[in-house]
Amino acid sequence: MSTNTVIDHRYRLGPRLGGGGTADVFEARDLRLARRVAVKSCRSAHAPLDLVAEAELLAGLSHPGLLTLFDFGFDGPRPFLVLQLAAGGTLRDRLDSGPMLPDRVAEIGAVIADVLSYVHGEGIVHRDVTPANVLFDDEGECYLADFGVAGSSGDTDANVHGTASYLAPEQVTGGEIEPVVDVYSLGLVLLECLTGEVEFPGDGKEAATARLVHRPKVPGAWGRAWRAVLTAMTDVDPAKRPVAATCATLLRALCTGERVPLAELPARPRSWFGTFASAACNAML
Repeated sequence: MSTNTVIDHRYRLGPRLGGGGTADVFEARDLRLARRVAVKSCRSAHAPLDLVAEAELLAGLSHPGLLTLFDFGFDGPRPFLVLQLAAGGTLRDRLDSGPMLPDRVAEIGAVIADVLSYVHGEGIVHRDVTPANVLFDDEGECYLADFGVAGSSGDTDANVHGTASYLAPEQVTGGEIEPVVDVYSLGLVLLECLTGEVEFPGDGKEAATARLVHRPKVPGAWGRAWRAVLTAMTDVDPAKRPVAATCATLLRALCTGERVPLAELPARPRSWFGTFASAACNAML
């Protein structure tokens, strides 16, 4: 597809905004309603199922931190989604300029954690929370996007869906996928926002297995509360991570300067990490 292509006699494509492995996202003009929208379309007719599943999932969701699904259809054999436009770029784009201010990081984190709390309540796990999947509109409001690899709570992620640098340890080892995998990924995203560096860089097995060898390094430069929150969110033990709703509360307090209720964090494990890391690494050899 290219600029000025008209889909379904209604959506005229504009600039390409981005895309993933199988789909592209374009800014577009809804000719019938005279409004700007985003069109997400598969590049090929051979891999349409993720987009169909994403449309079905989004149709049942409603939250201010999710892009509204306006339409779904087929351009010949290729499915497409029509979504609320977020033309302000991605968090990945903003991180290309370096670290962000802690208050803004907490603000973004609170919004995304609140979205995750909502979708987790619907039995959905995003499985790919990354800077590229946090979008901004022209007013600077942020949204969690791209549910193409989302799954149900309790699934076993044997095929390892998601982006290597942001996977939770249990995703790497093919364990049961619970909502706190998204909490771990969000913790890595927020850490990257503060430091300007990806904690587990690279692609493939090397990046994925690095988190089985060492915990993320959380500097104390931003204070005790930030360190406690990010350390808990990125705990290797899923049972020791806070749920998304707790993360939203803590991050909102960090943003507003209120007292951060650290007592809501789960108790830290003492020796579980070494046992888990050793067993996980041996299992992958």
